[in-house]
Amino acid sequence: MAKFTEEDDALLDELGVEVKVKKKTSLTAKEERIIAGFEEIQRFVEENNNMPPSFGENKDIFERLYATRLEQICRQKDCVELLKELDHQGLINETFTQAVDPKDELDDDALLNELDLSPDQLANDITQLTHVKPRAEMRTAEEIGKRTTCKDFKIFKPLFEAVQADIKSGKRKVTPYDKVSSIKQGNLFVLTGQQVYVAEVGEPFTGADGRNEHRLRIIFDNGVESNQLMHSLQKRLWDDKTSRRITDISMGPMFDDQPQEDDQASGIIYVCRSRSDHPLIEENRNVIHKIGVTNKSIESRLSDAENDPTFLFAKVDLVASFELYNVNRTKLETLLHKIFSSARLEIEIPDRFGKPYRPKEWFCVTLEAIQDAVEKIKEGTITDYQFTIKTGLLEKD
Repeated sequence: MAKFTEEDDALLDELGVEVKVKKKTSLTAKEERIIAGFEEIQRFVEENNNMPPSFGENKDIFERLYATRLEQICRQKDCVELLKELDHQGLINETFTQAVDPKDELDDDALLNELDLSPDQLANDITQLTHVKPRAEMRTAEEIGKRTTCKDFKIFKPLFEAVQADIKSGKRKVTPYDKVSSIKQGNLFVLTGQQVYVAEVGEPFTGADGRNEHRLRIIFDNGVESNQLMHSLQKRLWDDKTSRRITDISMGPMFDDQPQEDDQASGIIYVCRSRSDHPLIEENRNVIHKIGVTNKSIESRLSDAENDPTFLFAKVDLVASFELYNVNRTKLETLLHKIFSSARLEIEIPDRFGKPYRPKEWFCVTLEAIQDAVEKIKEGTITDYQFTIKTGLLEKD
């Protein structure tokens, strides 16, 4: 912007506009830091409907830090004098400032304690307020997480609908959240009245408090997702007295509803859906399932799905599982695959070397049909039935 000339000043004088002569002052480094810190508070106020920052556990960590900063500014007369001409929002409370006894002013250590900052970070200088935000950013990133619109919610919406139906039918149960319970990929919860699905569990790392942590990808049934930390979700579930865990679909131990002490666990049959963006899978996601078997934990088996051709090089969602006792898991898997062989998914995908790969464990069949087959195997009546593609059901021969 061009500088005002003497002619400009004369014109303003004729119009009755008083021209203020700005004093040329040089600021100390300390004063510049105070002004910079106050300007951050002003920007916060502008971005939040002109509401000044306030305290409270339910407030964002930035807001609590800005509230602490503003309180300390108001407690120090030299800060008030420095900033009063810049305070166009009326943030500095003169009454509060004058009412404070000088002996009640916080010293450096007390202020650091208020801000939860270390002396090394602020170099024992309470005026180095510009160091507050980086600390806040770090803690916010680690504890709070961000909520954003889930762009691929179309993948998860059918899952939430199926879960709701399973709860009504009794296939899934809703139980109180147990504080000691771990959180794993595929877990479902009810938090503040919303269904929450743990879609991904990130790699472990050491958090700011020294604990082992995991960044999660959490999908809410309203189409929103969050990337908060595992311990943060655990705390929210525990603090919410109405929170619940939604159990997995359990088809029960194979051939025995109550395993005996001498029974030998022989593996787990699992059923999952793919998150692949392949057009054929996208169009038929609700009726395309993988029927697999493992002698490991399900979490371990599914953890590297995006790099495994048998999982179509894509992440998957577990929709059902059942434990096997005293049963040859490979033979049982083969039996299930044979039952649904006419519905095997005909698809070809390139592997990491570009060679075509045809999966054998994926079927165009509903979860209900798979559950029906398992029940009939347990009852010993499966030989009386065959799967019909036209109806998508097991029908008597």
